[in-house]
Amino acid sequence: MSKKLNKKNNASGMQSFIIILAAIALFVVFTLINPGFASSGNLLTMAKSFVPYAILSLGVTFAIATGGIDLSLGTVCFGSAVLAGALCKTGVSVEEGTLWLTIPIILVTGVVFGIINGVLVAKCKLAPFIATLGTMLVSRGLTAVVAEAARGTSSAVKYPSTGWFQKIFTNLNGFPIGLVWVLVLTVICMIVMYKTKIGRYILAIGSNEEAARLSGINTDKYKIFAYVICSSFAALAALFYVAANPSLNLAAGNGMELDAIAGVYIGGTSTTGGSATIIGSVLGALILVIIRQGLNLAMAGGVGVSATNVTYAVTGVIVVGAVMLDVIKKKNANKVKIENFKEPAKEAKK
Repeated sequence: MSKKLNKKNNASGMQSFIIILAAIALFVVFTLINPGFASSGNLLTMAKSFVPYAILSLGVTFAIATGGIDLSLGTVCFGSAVLAGALCKTGVSVEEGTLWLTIPIILVTGVVFGIINGVLVAKCKLAPFIATLGTMLVSRGLTAVVAEAARGTSSAVKYPSTGWFQKIFTNLNGFPIGLVWVLVLTVICMIVMYKTKIGRYILAIGSNEEAARLSGINTDKYKIFAYVICSSFAALAALFYVAANPSLNLAAGNGMELDAIAGVYIGGTSTTGGSATIIGSVLGALILVIIRQGLNLAMAGGVGVSATNVTYAVTGVIVVGAVMLDVIKKKNANKVKIENFKEPAKEAKK
């Protein structure tokens, strides 16, 4: 058993090392194309963009580790912020005096949607894709309706652009404090995933849910835990996004969940569950941010092609490649298992 764990850890460590090398290579290439890529201003911009994506990727890793998925991440992230802003506004925008009220509303909204997702998947036995697709649409529509009713308009929700909120979540006297949050949350997620009963049971469910159930694990309970963690991190990501981007449109957040999920797959978490790499999810998000910002600067000269569309295409290729690697790894692992099973049988016959 310890040998198997060591092999998994070595494989995960090697994949993370490869991703780090790829990130460094991409950074060098984009800097050579446009020296402004390495400027302090651009690095600060990338850091602000990276933080919410990294937090989303950390959260959805728990759902994917069970063999599921969460498509509602993006709309829960933005919807909770829009809802809180609409309810706590004074006049046209959220004032600093009422800003503290938005934080618990955002976090509670995330927990509520996580419970709904978990119950639909675990208790109602809906496919995770269908269940979270439904909550994605519900969260998008419901928060928009509530926000419009509270404000009487469909214009953007505006948060303060300076003050204590920014110092806590995005920019502390010029330092991107969000990176410290990502580091702390990464460590917490690693402890929960690898050192606690919750994480071990989540991985067990992803490996073989029926075997986990027969061994006495309350699979429904821990599936719900996974989706609550996932949506809670989506709400937490909203705090960092709002701090860096104070003006929120009701249509914002569309597609953000796909980037977070792509980062998890690129990082090496198995698409079918049972194994997860927390550090890999963060590194996967970093790769996507580097590619997005690098292409934006590289194509800023007016080449007649949208950098956003090129980013989507490149991300798609990378995700397919990462999933193919996962499939190949599983096939090789199954071959090794079969060979290990055959060897004792041959010896017994002799």
